[in-house]
Amino acid sequence: MTRADLSTRWGRFKAHWRYFWGDHAFLRTAFANAHWLGPDLVRTNQPSPGQLAYWKRRGVRTVINLRGARDEPYYWLEADACRRLGLTLIDAPLDSRDPPGADRVRRARDLFRMIRYPALIHCKSGADRAGLMAVLYRHFHLGEPVSRAMAELGKRTLHHREGLTGVLDYTLELYVAEGEPAGLDFLQWVERPAYDPKAIKAAFKASWWGTLLTESLLRRE
Repeated sequence: MTRADLSTRWGRFKAHWRYFWGDHAFLRTAFANAHWLGPDLVRTNQPSPGQLAYWKRRGVRTVINLRGARDEPYYWLEADACRRLGLTLIDAPLDSRDPPGADRVRRARDLFRMIRYPALIHCKSGADRAGLMAVLYRHFHLGEPVSRAMAELGKRTLHHREGLTGVLDYTLELYVAEGEPAGLDFLQWVERPAYDPKAIKAAFKASWWGTLLTESLLRRE
């Protein structure tokens, strides 16, 4: 994909056009799937430049992008908008169909310790990766047990555990059964030599209809 030149009106129009249709932004114009997790963090789906300006007016200072830095219109526009608005953009990619590695969990814990609040976290739909990050925020930053924080992965925020994205729920449930009773926080649990993301993914079984929903109908990223 040829990078659009955002310094020209035509280039900016092309970037917005590709973003609006190619990234399904038209579905998010009136629905941000936004939920405050406390006084200093909000989770949303992919924000447009206009939505980022709105969140800046609400006091947001840091944006954590869970989709990662990509050579795609959503990222061109997001990085440009954050620069113009004076927002700190942090790219911290997560996976929605794999158990989190210890490096990703450690990075999340450290981010919540050092970022400027209020902050916004987002993925594409605001359901799966944003849900996992919300669990980690409540666990590491607010001190909640995962057994309570994992409610952030639910139908209220459009997460569907019946599909392949349910491996996130499955991983957290294993921790609640094994790590929480042992007094380990989530990072300590995933740092153990016994933690095997590949084995956990292989053991998880999604339903056929859940897979159809998340992969073919909703086309979750």
